[in-house]
Amino acid sequence: MRKKELALIVIERLKKEYPYSDCTLDYDDAWKLLVSVRLAAQCTDARVNEIVPLLYEKFPTISAIADADVADVEAIVRPCGLGKSKAKDIVACMKMLRDVYDCRVPDTMEDLLKLPGVGRKSANLILGDVYGKPAIVTDTHAIRLSNRIGLVDGIKEPTKVEMALRKIIPPEEGNELCHRLVDHGRAVCTARTAPYCDKCCLEDVCKKRI
Repeated sequence: MRKKELALIVIERLKKEYPYSDCTLDYDDAWKLLVSVRLAAQCTDARVNEIVPLLYEKFPTISAIADADVADVEAIVRPCGLGKSKAKDIVACMKMLRDVYDCRVPDTMEDLLKLPGVGRKSANLILGDVYGKPAIVTDTHAIRLSNRIGLVDGIKEPTKVEMALRKIIPPEEGNELCHRLVDHGRAVCTARTAPYCDKCCLEDVCKKRI
C-alpha cells in the first residue's frame, strides 16, 4: 500500500475514533498557548494546565510577563521542570511580542521561529490551532505512531518527520490528525513495549502488525 493511501485510511479511521480531538493545553489567547507549549517540554499537559493559572494571576498580560524578573517566573513554573530555561525563554518571548509584534502573535512560520524558545513544533501548533493554517505538529506521539503505522520509515528527527508527513497528508488534515495521533498514542498505541493492538482501529493496516 502506498503511503498516501495509508495516510487517508489513518485519517478517516482516527476521525471516527476521536471525533472531538483537540489541543489538551488550556488557553484563551494565542500568547498563552505560546507560554503553555514552552512549559510542556518534558512535562505533561495536565501539569502545565495546573501551573499557568498561577502564572497569569501574578502576571496577567504580555507586558506584565515581559517586565517580570525571570526568577519570579521561574519560582512559579518550576514544577514543570527546567524552570530556569523555560522562565528565561518565556520572559524573552513576551518582550519580543510586545516590542516587535505589538503584542500580537505572528501568523507565519518565519516570524514565529524568531521568538525565543519557539521551535517548529510550537510554531506549527500556533499556526494550526490559532490561525487554522496547514500544520504538522511532530511531538513524541506523532513521531512514534507515524513510524509504527508505516507513514514514515525509521525517521526520528521531528523536522524530518514533519516534512515526510507533509508529502502524504492533505494540508487541511494535518493539524487535526496530529491531535488524534496524540489521543491514540495515549489511549491505545502507547509507548509501552506491548501497546493495545487488539483494541486498535488501525490494526489491519499497521506496519507493526502486517
